[in-house]
Amino acid sequence: MNEPNQEYLKLVRKTMPKTKHFSTLLRAFLVGGTICSIGQGINDIYTLVFKDMPKEDITAITLLTIIFITAVLTGFGVYDKIGAFGGAGSIIPITGFANAVVSPAMERKQEGIILGLCDNMFSVAGPVIVFGISSSVLVGIIALIFKSWFI
Repeated sequence: MNEPNQEYLKLVRKTMPKTKHFSTLLRAFLVGGTICSIGQGINDIYTLVFKDMPKEDITAITLLTIIFITAVLTGFGVYDKIGAFGGAGSIIPITGFANAVVSPAMERKQEGIILGLCDNMFSVAGPVIVFGISSSVLVGIIALIFKSWFI
């Protein structure tokens, strides 16, 4: 490399903030573990309260409860603080998805219900939903066509 590039790289290394890998990983582990423990606690409570309900239904109600709690916390700005502290630990699929749906809507709420909240609700999560549905349909068609290969 030529001399100006070397000087630039030295400057970048000198001024670049140092990453604290251990503390970042620890906070992500603690936040993610806490969210999962809360989810398991909710599931255990529902299992005790709804003794005759099938396990699949209890799981569905638990997921809906976690989504609702995350949406409310996002609406009040609390989940953003949890995310800032816990980093990747806060984007456990179900809570991260709920946050991704509510956050853009909350940012544009001053534009009204239709153009603000409803229009922006799926701006981040929408492509994920479309890709998930499209790919599952494609896999279903492939499985249907080649059904004899899979049986």
